[in-house]
Amino acid sequence: MSTAREVKVNVRMLSPRAIAIVKTLVWLAALIPFARLAMGVAHEALGPNPIETLQRTTGWYALVLLCVALGVTPARRLLGWPWLARLRRLLGLFAFFYAVLHFVTWVWFDHFFDVAELTADVIKRPFITVGFLAFVLLIPLAATSTHRATKWLGAKRWQALHRSVYAIAPLAVLHYWWHKAGKNDLAYPALFAVIVAVLLALRVWWRWQSTTTKSPRVTT
Repeated sequence: MSTAREVKVNVRMLSPRAIAIVKTLVWLAALIPFARLAMGVAHEALGPNPIETLQRTTGWYALVLLCVALGVTPARRLLGWPWLARLRRLLGLFAFFYAVLHFVTWVWFDHFFDVAELTADVIKRPFITVGFLAFVLLIPLAATSTHRATKWLGAKRWQALHRSVYAIAPLAVLHYWWHKAGKNDLAYPALFAVIVAVLLALRVWWRWQSTTTKSPRVTT
């Protein structure tokens, strides 16, 4: 019984060294899809349509990591593991990394950097429009992910800026949904929609609880 209690305490309060090990493991795990894609490109083993494989895989992992980053705060609160907050920035940056790769494959292989074609694609196709918007909104979050940027912006402005992730995640899911709707394949988009809805609903619930449990102001 005491051993189980000690393990629980240790997991809840990891040492700086243990957190560094966890971060390293997250780094390695997040780089696995990139390494597999790089090996596939090097050995021409991405299937009959390698460009589609690149686009699909990079977009998939960008959305997965975005959801995982969004899930850090609920997991931290539900599990009581404060150190999980130390992983949020890392996960968010990896989500941006795969989003950049996803964006580059579209710009390069689909349109060969033709600005006129890119603009027309963004305007004419709704799923491209929302995907492009989600990517553009991710850029300032990645650019202000450093401690220096936090100090420069100030905590309140930094938090206000980074709350835009609550719009980015639904836009990314909508981008994926509309893309798959043309193929009548909505199982995974529906799953992501539920995940994002639950993660955002938890935040709304906790925010409502915090406002309703505040002590009323005493007036004299």
